[in-house]
Amino acid sequence: MENNLDMLLKLAISAAVQAGKGIMDIYTDESSDFGVEMKSDNSPLTIADKKSDAIISSYLSKTKIPVLCEEIKNSPYEERKAWSLLWVVDPLDGTKEFIKRNGEFTVNIALVEKSEPILGVIYVPVKNTIYFGYKGFGSRKAENVLPSDSCDEIISRSRQLPVTDGEERAYTVVASRSHLSAETEEFINDRKKTYPQLVTVSAGSSLKICLVCEGKADVYPRFAPTMEWDTAAGDGIARAMGLKCTLVDGNTPLSYNKADLTNPWFIIDRGNK
Repeated sequence: MENNLDMLLKLAISAAVQAGKGIMDIYTDESSDFGVEMKSDNSPLTIADKKSDAIISSYLSKTKIPVLCEEIKNSPYEERKAWSLLWVVDPLDGTKEFIKRNGEFTVNIALVEKSEPILGVIYVPVKNTIYFGYKGFGSRKAENVLPSDSCDEIISRSRQLPVTDGEERAYTVVASRSHLSAETEEFINDRKKTYPQLVTVSAGSSLKICLVCEGKADVYPRFAPTMEWDTAAGDGIARAMGLKCTLVDGNTPLSYNKADLTNPWFIIDRGNK
């Protein structure tokens, strides 16, 4: 499986980077209104979501591995529960951030085996930065990624996570830019009892998990709704480097390809390895 994971990682990196290029073609077009539609759950959908989905699908379809994705009509659980291996994809995580033009959106691709994310890729198109990892390989970050770069080039110049180089900083909690719940505020206030100099950092999309994996934040509590495709890639990267993305009990890992694709509340904590 290890050789297969290496091949699948490169495929996912290629898919994410090319999808990011497609997104940026629209994002940087000053004449574009993004073609915003509202889905049945009242969340936005843009032409960039659709373009990214089409590009990723063109890559992942080569693997014959089934896909669970935000932007497609997913198979019923009676069929999905037989899938021991599947891709979990969010073609444009942070659509609200995309529409706001604040740059805090990502492309998320994960490989899940028996409910556990074993591979994750998160690409940040505005920053040309990619995070990736898989079980047994570890997790890495590469910057200045160009669509013309080969996967081997990207991997060869990547750095192992965390990449903070021993920087001193205050205890940091990362929170959602768009969804700060009362429970999250309570969690932050409780941590301040132990860490009086605590600071909070806001970020959109799966960048929140990346900040913890990178070592720029200590904990990300999520006491608000998310879907499996929001977290699978970040969770895969975290697990590949020995971090835990758990339920609020601090022990039970998140599970994927459930009948209900909504995640329970969770915490990713660098102090919980």
